[in-house]
Amino acid sequence: MENKIEKKKTPGKGEVGVLGATFEKGKPEGEDMGRWRQKLATRDEKLKYLQTGERYWYSKEWFGSEKRKNPA
Repeated sequence: MENKIEKKKTPGKGEVGVLGATFEKGKPEGEDMGRWRQKLATRDEKLKYLQTGERYWYSKEWFGSEKRKNPA
């Protein structure tokens, strides 16, 4: 797939090249789509997968641009 570069005008710089879409359109297919339990082999891998998801949504240990000074 080739990268598509679009020309856009910007204030102060004139025209610049902006990288367009870099993905192939479509939807996942097959029997294994969305079956994460079968893709992970051991119980520890499954627990780690779930804990990572929970940490993202509910933990106060956030990093980078996601970190807030005052919790919502």
